Amino acid sequence: MGRALNHFEAVAVSVDMEFKHEVAEWMMGLQDRICRGLEEIDGKASFITDPWQRPGGGGGRSRVIADGNVLEKGGVMFSAVHGPVSERMAKMLQLPGDEFFATGVSIVLHPRSPMMPIIHMNVRYFELAGQTWWFGGGIDLTPHYVVPEQASWFHEQMKDVCDQTDPALYPRLKTWADDYFYIKHRQETRGVGGIFYDRMGPNEPYGRDALWAFTQAVGNRFVPIYAYMAEHNRHLPFGEAEQEWQRLRRGRYTEFNLVYDAGTKFGLETDGRTESILVSLPPLASWAYNHQTEPGSREAETLNWLKKDIDWLVAA
Repeated sequence: MGRALNHFEAVAVSVDMEFKHEVAEWMMGLQDRICRGLEEIDGKASFITDPWQRPGGGGGRSRVIADGNVLEKGGVMFSAVHGPVSERMAKMLQLPGDEFFATGVSIVLHPRSPMMPIIHMNVRYFELAGQTWWFGGGIDLTPHYVVPEQASWFHEQMKDVCDQTDPALYPRLKTWADDYFYIKHRQETRGVGGIFYDRMGPNEPYGRDALWAFTQAVGNRFVPIYAYMAEHNRHLPFGEAEQEWQRLRRGRYTEFNLVYDAGTKFGLETDGRTESILVSLPPLASWAYNHQTEPGSREAETLNWLKKDIDWLVAA
């Protein structure tokens, strides 16, 4: 806490500068730890680091990995930005304000193997100077082929993180994820869900410190989850048929991110860095007209699992 903020950590003056500094410092450290963990899991590729500045205030570090043993493309993004609240931002937030501050880490990993799942995580803190603050985030899993036992294990991890704060959190945030990660025009969920939360602030009964501790716990759970998925799936055999299915599922992932994802919209509307925002898109994706799966196939079985309100804790 003793050193001065650098160019991309600089934040607007507020009544609690120390807390914002603490959150931004931790988020940067989380990016470092996750990148080290993923490089160890991959065993071949390394992240490149691309620092950037936001013209309106603040900036971040984009880290991208590609062409690895496990990861075909992945991004681990850190940002700490601030500045005047634009008319567009005020409309999106549905709140008036003069100055904002936002910091967080966002991750999307697209694996080389179709037997490995896509995974996404986001943890963030937002503040309107002198008015309100909130935390948001979560982790969700998008398998190309749903394995119920692995989906159940993943949800057990999410429940464990939530239970450390309040046993009532998991069912609430699980439902929130089901509703959020839903491709309405396809009438299917993006994957097997997970947990999702947004704008959890003074309106919650937990207090700022408890919500901050919960957000840290979510971030710290990411690498162990992905290590488990890699251990169980990275060496499974696959062929061209599985790769074509992977490209089709990546197409659905792309549809969600470009049509519905609030983070993508917010980043673009607030003059965020385009490359860092769209790094979530896969390297290759496909769209086939009126594609139909073969009845009884693994692909058809996967589609049957892409529904809201599945109790994954008992599904396997």
